[in-house]
Amino acid sequence: MRAFYFLGVTVLAGTLAAQINYDESKVAPYTLPDPLVLASGTRVASASVWYKQRRPEILRLFETHVYGRTPATHARTSFTVVSVDKNALGGKAIRKQVRVHFSAEKDGPKMDLLVYVPAGARGRVPVFLDANFAGNHTLNKDPGIRLGEVWVRDEASRNDPRAKELVKHVRQVAKEEARGSTASRWPLEEILARGYALATFCYQDVEPDFAGGMRYGVRPLFFRAAQTEPGPEDWGAIGAWAWGLSRAADYLQTDKDIDAKKIVVMGHSRLGKTALWAGAQDARFAIVISNDSGEGGAALSRRNFGETVKVLNTSFPHWFCANYRQYSDHVDRLPVDQHMLLALIAPRPVYVASAVEDRWADPRGEFLAAVAAGKVYELLGKQGLGTDQMPGLHQPIMKTIGYHIRAGKHDVTTYDWEQYLTFADQQFGMASRARHGAKGRIADR
Repeated sequence: MRAFYFLGVTVLAGTLAAQINYDESKVAPYTLPDPLVLASGTRVASASVWYKQRRPEILRLFETHVYGRTPATHARTSFTVVSVDKNALGGKAIRKQVRVHFSAEKDGPKMDLLVYVPAGARGRVPVFLDANFAGNHTLNKDPGIRLGEVWVRDEASRNDPRAKELVKHVRQVAKEEARGSTASRWPLEEILARGYALATFCYQDVEPDFAGGMRYGVRPLFFRAAQTEPGPEDWGAIGAWAWGLSRAADYLQTDKDIDAKKIVVMGHSRLGKTALWAGAQDARFAIVISNDSGEGGAALSRRNFGETVKVLNTSFPHWFCANYRQYSDHVDRLPVDQHMLLALIAPRPVYVASAVEDRWADPRGEFLAAVAAGKVYELLGKQGLGTDQMPGLHQPIMKTIGYHIRAGKHDVTTYDWEQYLTFADQQFGMASRARHGAKGRIADR
């Protein structure tokens, strides 16, 4: 079996692909762990017990069995503002480019953070933080975006029959022709016009996304003496990428143009999984958004529909902790499920989005996880979805938990962004300020 991926899309080949179920009638019965029952069997009846006992229990279970434990020690992170252009995008934005070093060694792991702030905004603005797949330069044709280094597959090694299952990767300077190649996923001018900043970095700056990529990323910075490989509970790549989102938040807290209390973390596909895990661990993320995150993200693991735990552990073992592999054929023994990941974000708003043709990500499983997380939100005085009936296409639900399913495939579309911006407007009270006509803020629609 081989797995190939590009810009967050996974394609399976071989016998495992034949085992994937897309028939709802073949989803086996399952029982979800109750997020409001302590390990002792005692029911959680108050917010105090949730915060002091049950939430730490659930967080520890995810650390132990799924994503691995993020190190408690801090790296020696530093920020260097490389450039500022106050007249970017034809005067519509201030563009900042920031080098984030993860250690005292300047040739060690680092990431390049790209930040756009709406020009003419009055005061600090909220920000969407979203890691990208292929480099900052792919977001927009803006010639001022620096061409950084990117990791790419070595096609020569892939076509070499001696390579068998191993596809090598090489690091190279990004090519000019790739500038703006993913712009359809980033309606930058609309985001700015609605009064939001956008911050992004390439996730592979934090750790390259391939087996063996760990040695080029941040995880070795935290190895114990004589350690060369992660232990069973040590964090995987998703944990590292989530840690990178938090380091971006560290910078955003220092930026005088950004309202650090209104950071929205969003991610697509594997980066949707990452955004959820980041939001579960870091309360500075005021809103958390999952776009088509699927298995290991918002979708219930116990539903044998589309991508499965076995697929993840077979194709991408570097994403999760080693303990996760024991559940490939025994997902019913997993002490958590993904509704509990969503619950860890409570009482902060969380939005889950699906696409009808993205059966691989199990849209119904994503919706049901949002439904099941609702009881925790309600305990904390917030709104769950308020229904267990999946909405129709383009009929978003926007309470403290949000959800929509749209037409189309596994992607991030303008429709998705329109919902996320509206959801953030509601949660931050942005719409009322928009009516005051503040320059650079939201226009009435």
